Amino acid sequence: MPVVVRRDILKGLLVEDAMRRQVIRAPQDMYLGQCVNQLIKFKAGALLVGDKTGCPVGVVSKTDIVGAFYGGLPIAQTLAIDIMNGPALTCFPDDELGGALDLMRKNGVHQLFVQGAEPCAVVGTLSYGDVVALLYRYCRACPQGAAGLTGSFDRTQFLTVRDAMKTCAVSRGNNSSLAEAIEELTTHHSGAVLIVDGDGLPSGVISRTDIVLAYHHGASLEAEAQTIATSPVASCDENFLLTEAIRQMFLKDLQRLFAYAKDPAHITGVLSLSDAAQMRSGSCRACMASRIIVSSY
Repeated sequence: MPVVVRRDILKGLLVEDAMRRQVIRAPQDMYLGQCVNQLIKFKAGALLVGDKTGCPVGVVSKTDIVGAFYGGLPIAQTLAIDIMNGPALTCFPDDELGGALDLMRKNGVHQLFVQGAEPCAVVGTLSYGDVVALLYRYCRACPQGAAGLTGSFDRTQFLTVRDAMKTCAVSRGNNSSLAEAIEELTTHHSGAVLIVDGDGLPSGVISRTDIVLAYHHGASLEAEAQTIATSPVASCDENFLLTEAIRQMFLKDLQRLFAYAKDPAHITGVLSLSDAAQMRSGSCRACMASRIIVSSY
């Protein structure tokens, strides 16, 4: 009797195949202003907070710092230990990559810390971007992959942005306050909010990084959101090949692309690196199809 068995394309790949061997650390008595400097300098999403002996006691992420801003905490007087979350969510280098990806998704985090052999040893980090980069490299080496293809080919065999994107983009009007933008991000667990003008046309984007920098520079929560928005909006057609969208994000150092249907003024969704990672494919349906095999007793 035929049996359908699900098989993960990441099967056989380990955390150590994708992890970064750099950990950005902060002592528990580091002020938030210094934490922001570290996050921006190393383009990190979170800092590993250690006690006086260097053992990890928690994590300070951009989300935590945005929360401190919204809560009115003074950036020059608040310490990492005051806002950190803990313990740090970890995995091991020899854990299966698919399991680590599921752990991030289940806990709503964008980064895991990689635990070493010793109790206090942390030897690296794993983010959605690292997983996507590994998948993309595999795609480029795959004879069935879309990377590098030119000329006429069957587009139906390849994944598009529409296959992976979230079909609604969080948005606010350009006269909204920073506080309202933060509320929108928090309510929808989003990484960025689209700013639209009076006609509903996209005019900019506010990410968590933009909010963290505004906090660092002393901005008021009552300031208009458009004053810190990044413009123009990084976007692509929703029928764009997923592999090309991923390449654009890496080349331009972007965490997301907004998608539109034919007209850039008509935003239909947003594609983030976390969305791309959840597809568990570099570009094509050959990867998707390989998740299912047919066997018999």
